Amino acid sequence: MKLSKRLQAIDNMITQHYDHLWDCCCDHGYLGMQLLSRRAAGQVHFVDQVPDLMVDLQSKLERFFPNEQAMWSVECVDVATLVLPDVKARHLVIIAGVGGDLAVALVRALLRNNPDTPMEFLICPVYHTYFVRKSLADEGLGLINEVLIEEGGRFYELMHVSQAATRVLTPVGSLLWQSVSKAHRDYYYALLLHYQRIAQKGGQEAMNVVEDYQALAHQIPALKEV
Repeated sequence: MKLSKRLQAIDNMITQHYDHLWDCCCDHGYLGMQLLSRRAAGQVHFVDQVPDLMVDLQSKLERFFPNEQAMWSVECVDVATLVLPDVKARHLVIIAGVGGDLAVALVRALLRNNPDTPMEFLICPVYHTYFVRKSLADEGLGLINEVLIEEGGRFYELMHVSQAATRVLTPVGSLLWQSVSKAHRDYYYALLLHYQRIAQKGGQEAMNVVEDYQALAHQIPALKEV
């Protein structure tokens, strides 16, 4: 199967082997099937709460991965209710294609439900990345890696975080800007303009966001290039 650029980027960020990979809000399961085909984990869990999608996905997995049935499971449940098995195992939870508010809510629920289980998260929210980053840092998550990609005229921030990571997860990104291209600058100024417009309507919170992004340009001069 051919993955979208966004899903390819997520796949490329998974360079370690895990005991359990959780493809949450998995939709049609394309990412999870790619991870299953390259045996990125001992078990790949496909999780979504849309029954029709999960019935169709179950059928596809039985058809294309009949010899790997012990390596996958289809779980039609709310991600926020998951209790992960085996507290000593390596778990990577992937949450992609949802809004920032929902992504944060799911991470908080999983941390609450599994207080003794070390987890890593790979998150690709659709909106509100500043809020997502700040909220994840407030939950004690640190940064493993982060990538900015563009697909179909939209930009996506991919964040790989964990409770054990020691690198600070900043609200505006750090590794995200290691290599600055024109696309990075376009994205940066689009973000800055967005929050400036919000700040003009009033609100200290939005002004704080603007100041953080303006400070980023002082730290990374390449963002100022035309």
